[in-house]
Amino acid sequence: MTTYDRLVAVIVGLHDIPTALIRPDATLGALDVDSLTTVEISIRIARDLGVTVGDDELEPGRTLAEIAELVDSRRTTTV
Repeated sequence: MTTYDRLVAVIVGLHDIPTALIRPDATLGALDVDSLTTVEISIRIARDLGVTVGDDELEPGRTLAEIAELVDSRRTTTV
């Protein structure tokens, strides 16, 4: 399972998103992710993916692909 797939699983588990909207270029804002859900996503990324990404880094304009790349880059630098 790729980081992107795991990220999508985290977001779908927290936020009811129609599957038609889920794609790498979808932004958190386009998916109507609110600030509370953003905090929850940050916590789940840390717990499930083992990488710290602050909720302030999960801006509404960030795409799912960008977030997955951020997680991968943090994973690479911590190894």
